[in-house]
Amino acid sequence: MRRLDRLRGGTVEARDGLNLDELSAMVAQAQAMGLVNTTWSSSPVEMIDGSFASFARSALKSNGVVFAVMLSRLMLFTEARFQWQNMAKGRPGNLFGTADLSVLETPWPNGTTGDLLARMEQDATLTGNWYGVRRGDQIRRLRPDWVSIVLGSPSGDPEDLDAAPAGYIYSVPGRRPITLAAEHVAHYAPIPDPDAMYRGMAWLTPIIREIQADTGASTHKLKFFENAATPNMAVSLDKAVSVQQFREFVREMDEQHRGAANAYKTLYLAGGADVTVVGASMKELDFKATQGAGETRICAAGGVPPIIVGLSEGLASATYSNYGMARRKFGDHWARPSWRQAAGALQTIVKPPDGARLWYDDRDISFLQEDRRDDAEIAQAEASTVETLIRAGFEPDSVVLAVTAGDFTLLQHTGLSSVQLQQPSV
Repeated sequence: MRRLDRLRGGTVEARDGLNLDELSAMVAQAQAMGLVNTTWSSSPVEMIDGSFASFARSALKSNGVVFAVMLSRLMLFTEARFQWQNMAKGRPGNLFGTADLSVLETPWPNGTTGDLLARMEQDATLTGNWYGVRRGDQIRRLRPDWVSIVLGSPSGDPEDLDAAPAGYIYSVPGRRPITLAAEHVAHYAPIPDPDAMYRGMAWLTPIIREIQADTGASTHKLKFFENAATPNMAVSLDKAVSVQQFREFVREMDEQHRGAANAYKTLYLAGGADVTVVGASMKELDFKATQGAGETRICAAGGVPPIIVGLSEGLASATYSNYGMARRKFGDHWARPSWRQAAGALQTIVKPPDGARLWYDDRDISFLQEDRRDDAEIAQAEASTVETLIRAGFEPDSVVLAVTAGDFTLLQHTGLSSVQLQQPSV
């Protein structure tokens, strides 16, 4: 079977040492035949659904709640640093740094680790995916809606258990597509897309209607004030009024009573005109509860408690205790798992030393400092354990390693026992 036939059939021929020149030729042929910009079910290319621009425009830039949730996520996410972490028998050990981490500390000119993490969070919010490629001592971000994942399978079957990412296509509109081998691209996708094996899903996707409803509620509120800050009114006139008289009345009515600047003016009517209130007022709609419920669901999808964002729904029940629990949930349930996934993604292009892995360092993040009390209690318990084990005759270095790793099989005994365990002298 020819390579192009395999591409049409749902996969790309894959083998060790993928030849990018051949992949480029295959992609060019496929694009010429209209095979690349297709759906996951009928081609080996996983395309972002085109919502990047619409989410950025209609959600992030136009909806205050979505922006506030993403800003809360971003402000915490960008506080972490990256370090190497020793691994001993599968258990994590000490954190340490080397000069190889400089590419993450200055990913591009005038850029910082925080700038890198900010881009990762923003792209993940809008599309569910962040892609980065290393170029020397810099990291280049790839706009996610221009990236396609090419799957490779030796059998030509897209459902083959051996199918895996063989490369990435970066298609900037109006330019020749760039093909990249999978091992050269860092792909951060914190929420898997159930419709694709390797693509991520934006957390905004399930709440599109909530965002639209919240935006609609804000528009309704604005229109309420633009239209005299009163309930909508219907004005009826006597049937004898001519069309010209009707139009003049409408013009005068709008000039004198339309808009917030004309609110609460006395309304004078003549010629058989009658006013009827139509629709519900904000009070009748319970506007605060209606919009507040949508705000809470947006926060839930974003993994940020409303009290952290500062929304009224969260502040209504705010106490120091509630804030502490919300802060702990935000850190444990969202931030730390996200940092873990980010470190795993970046490890593709920043190779760790032997016996170590890329990991995050959250020890200097002030938002998480209240956890130090729990850490102190744990440290006190560990210190007591260390003291007990050393008194029992175990080597001090092995005791520290065993307690730190939580693996008592690492203990090594000195062969010396306390006097209580020795035979009494005759």
